Amino acid sequence: MLFAHDTELALQYVASLINTAPGHGDSMAEDLPSVDSLVAHMDGWQWSGPRPRTRAALDEVHALRPRLLDLWSRDVDDLVSGVNELLAEHQALPRLVKHDDLDWHIHATRDDEPIAKRMAVEAAMALIDLIRAGETERLRVCAADDCDDVVIDLTKNRSRRYCDGTCANRAHVAAYRARQH
Repeated sequence: MLFAHDTELALQYVASLINTAPGHGDSMAEDLPSVDSLVAHMDGWQWSGPRPRTRAALDEVHALRPRLLDLWSRDVDDLVSGVNELLAEHQALPRLVKHDDLDWHIHATRDDEPIAKRMAVEAAMALIDLIRAGETERLRVCAADDCDDVVIDLTKNRSRRYCDGTCANRAHVAAYRARQH
């Protein structure tokens, strides 16, 4: 493990959330079209706290994704500014918590805050660890020519180039075929 468990999980979640937007992932469709789909996504990632119940909450999450995507491609100084903006905007107040099967980790919002706020602050807190460790180059975009998905490279040797979709497989097959000719 390169970072604390909650940092790695949050970074993976942020990438996953960004990649639910239209134009990302294996389809061009919206991967979170309803409140129920957002709740299922949250459940799959074991989010704590109350689940959203309104279209407005879903719309706030949809509006958060481009902000997070913008952070993904910034240089360090601009990333720091963006992270600080998110923390200030959402009045983050870090605290240690222990719940479910997770050991001590940091939450920086109350558990009853709106989900988009919790997601924004969780992303900012994880990005802080990446910035402090000098590891922002781990924030990447899939190396496939036809994919714009974001990737968080948590490998020890910084070798991850492709998203979680089928891009790596397609690239390997294409390279194999090219070698055969």
